[in-house]
Amino acid sequence: MPRRRPGRPRRDDQRPTRELVLAAATVLFAERGFDAVSVRDVATAAGVDVATVAHHTGTKAQLYDACFARVFSAEREVLEAAGERARAALAAGPREALPALHDLLDVFVDFLEDRPETTALWLRRWLEPSRHGELDRRYAAPLYAGVEQLLAAATAAGALVEPTPHVTVRSLVWAAHGHVVALAAGTGSQARQRREFRAFVHRFLDALYRPGP
Repeated sequence: MPRRRPGRPRRDDQRPTRELVLAAATVLFAERGFDAVSVRDVATAAGVDVATVAHHTGTKAQLYDACFARVFSAEREVLEAAGERARAALAAGPREALPALHDLLDVFVDFLEDRPETTALWLRRWLEPSRHGELDRRYAAPLYAGVEQLLAAATAAGALVEPTPHVTVRSLVWAAHGHVVALAAGTGSQARQRREFRAFVHRFLDALYRPGP
């Protein structure tokens, strides 16, 4: 059995090496931002050497991009499934519009609550809006556009009225990220905060889209 190099952390995690590296890098970039994290920091956190990180992810910039691609892939998977359910519900008639949108928003909030590093990673990126803008175009805009198109289609079908879907989507995204930050602060009952936030966003959607008397 090969001996470990002196000082190298023991690796007990059985995940594939690339996934191990990306998971460690995501946490570090979320905590510190791009400039404050080195490839050596990532290697130490992942329990591998620097050459292994470079082999699996390339340069630090490529590693940073890969972290966003990783969270985007997971988020897209759950949102696309929820979006398909919402489209099917909306096709059934206007009465199904609000329950479908409630479900879609709940799925998004559940995802962020389960993976708070996603919020932290994006907030670090947005602290410097003029840098790494291509990440937004690749890994945020497509998800926003999918929900905006859903709202536009529902409007066209007469299920609701939404003149500025891009504003609504971004407002709800920011509200959800703010909720995750509040949970991370660890003040008060998390169960209560989760319940109250869901009740709030449901009321928000109802106020926007529930038909008048």
